[in-house]
Amino acid sequence: MKFAPALLLAGSALSSTIAHAQDAEPAQPSDRDRIVVVGERLRSEGATKTDVPAIEVPQPVTVIPDEVFEAQGAVSISDTLNYVAGVHANPYGPDSRVDGAFVRGINALQFRDGMRDIFSFYASIRADPYNFSQVEVIRGPASVLFGAGSLGGIVNLVSKTPQFTPEGEISLRYGSFDRIEALADVTGPITSTLAGRVVARVRDSGTQTDFVPDDRILLSPSLTWAPTASTELTLIGLYQEDDGGSTSQFLPLVGTILPNPNGQLDSDLFIGKPGWDRYDGRLAQGTALLTQRVSDAVQFNLKARYIDSDLTYFTHYPNSYSNPTNPYLDADQRQIGLYADGSYARMEVFSTDNNVQFRFDTGPAIEHILLAGIDYSRSRVRKTGGFGYEAIDIYDIDYDAISDWDGGLPQPEGPSEDVTQKQLGFYLQDQIRFRDRVSIVLGVRRDEASATDAVGGGSYDTGATSFRAGIIGEIVPGVSPFASYTESFEPIAGVASDGTPFVPKQGRQYEAGIKFHPDPATLVTATVYDIVESNRPVSDDSTPDLNDQIQVGELTSRGFELEASTRLPGAVSLIANYSYNETEITDADIAQAALIGNQLDNVPKHNASLWVTKPFQLADAMVLTLGGGLRYAGDNISYGPAFPNGIETPGRTLVDAYAALDWNDWSLSVNATNLFDESYYSACLARGDCFLGAERNVYATLTRRF
Repeated sequence: MKFAPALLLAGSALSSTIAHAQDAEPAQPSDRDRIVVVGERLRSEGATKTDVPAIEVPQPVTVIPDEVFEAQGAVSISDTLNYVAGVHANPYGPDSRVDGAFVRGINALQFRDGMRDIFSFYASIRADPYNFSQVEVIRGPASVLFGAGSLGGIVNLVSKTPQFTPEGEISLRYGSFDRIEALADVTGPITSTLAGRVVARVRDSGTQTDFVPDDRILLSPSLTWAPTASTELTLIGLYQEDDGGSTSQFLPLVGTILPNPNGQLDSDLFIGKPGWDRYDGRLAQGTALLTQRVSDAVQFNLKARYIDSDLTYFTHYPNSYSNPTNPYLDADQRQIGLYADGSYARMEVFSTDNNVQFRFDTGPAIEHILLAGIDYSRSRVRKTGGFGYEAIDIYDIDYDAISDWDGGLPQPEGPSEDVTQKQLGFYLQDQIRFRDRVSIVLGVRRDEASATDAVGGGSYDTGATSFRAGIIGEIVPGVSPFASYTESFEPIAGVASDGTPFVPKQGRQYEAGIKFHPDPATLVTATVYDIVESNRPVSDDSTPDLNDQIQVGELTSRGFELEASTRLPGAVSLIANYSYNETEITDADIAQAALIGNQLDNVPKHNASLWVTKPFQLADAMVLTLGGGLRYAGDNISYGPAFPNGIETPGRTLVDAYAALDWNDWSLSVNATNLFDESYYSACLARGDCFLGAERNVYATLTRRF
């Protein structure tokens, strides 16, 4: 990517909007805005698809506003989840290809504005956190409202949309790994009924892995038309182009967490062909959001999105899997097999979610919000792949000698995937509020889902009915116990290693807890949960193919979570979390019996975090804000035939820091994650490979707001 031309391109696109907004008075946050950043009145439409405060939802819901995750140094969607209870973010270290997080020990699905965003691995590029006003984490099954979804929870990204108050910012950033980028976010009225917004980012950067760039161009224009107080139509466009690679190098256990006579492999080691290895993608999408209030009692909400994505993924990785305890080909333990894997992917997605909301009373103090909706999604992912194999000296790689197949796919090549998935869902939910103290949520959903795979087989045509019930009540002011029952349903395309099609995953959860909210700036949630999931695909270690999977009989996830956010005297903001989770296979057939009772791979039992910020008034127009945090993830263990007693990845405690100096319309901030540059592994798997943790990342940002 050429940084200067791209910056000029983005600047020209923004110039007219900036010119319109720059004459306005600088936008100053109100007292309420400053308080609710950690308070009980934060709202998440993702939890119920209705606009209700978090304290009225019988389920843990965490809302992370953009000003919070930006202060915490988030450079990816995964990073925005670093300080959320029940979440193990970046479980395989910093991954430049995909965003990942375990919620209650289970992979979380990603949604954008309430519609599913990701439909396949390695078929699209990552979302950009700068494009979102907040990130919502809904813990527990959410199938009643969202259809096929993760049992542990979902992550919902809320797009920035136009505002009728003119404001904006332009930023320049420089930091570790030669990161240099420009960012802009400008919004304001165009006419009395039309508002616009432009979000843009241009980045030229390296990563902690040699020869792996992290370059990006993002442009997201949007318009909101509000001809009356009852009608609002928002159109959001997005074009994003990434030029990158894979920071995950799948280094062998022997030479990382296990000793090798040649020493430990370098943490920045690149195993591949410079210039050939890549993760380059183009993403275009359009979203329409319509809200029509017929009366105070009736409201229609209509959403639709189309996604078109192209991706080129060329990568190398060492053969650590044939013999995880000693994968080397020579007595000196230097030579190792090297796989080359390449694919061209095309993904097309259409999704829509439409509902009608009725507000009515059935008594003098009994209020209802009845929601009835229908949603539909269709996705098609096509891939052409190629595969190659050679050998290298991993301690002294001769990059020139590695094949590049004339810049194309390794050989042999051919179609590797052509999967079309469809889902149609009907849902009904009633939120009942008694005397403004007790809320009951009841929901039911019916899904019909199908998939065809023109290459690999594994088609399905199935359906499921999911239920949800919960209650929360403020028994005394500021104290609200809650309990809930929820279910999940997730069809899976593909076949097991024995050739039989996968059957859908299904699960249920019981949960009980309490929300403590003594003032508008404080919310403390404590909860216990019990999850049972059936038909989970896991790696089939009885075959040599890494992609072979089998489905286990039953998996359980049980745990306890404590999450607190408050504003202390002296304007000190605090976010604290602790989570304990046991996720293990509890029932399996004879062939899978060795898996029973083991904690799931790469799922630590303990996670904890603490984030604190405090402003200091230096002068009438100058404020210094200092902040910092601690993140702890406990040991995790992986089991396999080569390590029947498991191989342990040690836990770690990381320190983050933040400082910002604001004066008039200017701001200079410095972010540092893993401040003391602790060297650690995020995960080392019994199958044979290790994943490096994130190194120290420091960057400074100069911002002009208007």
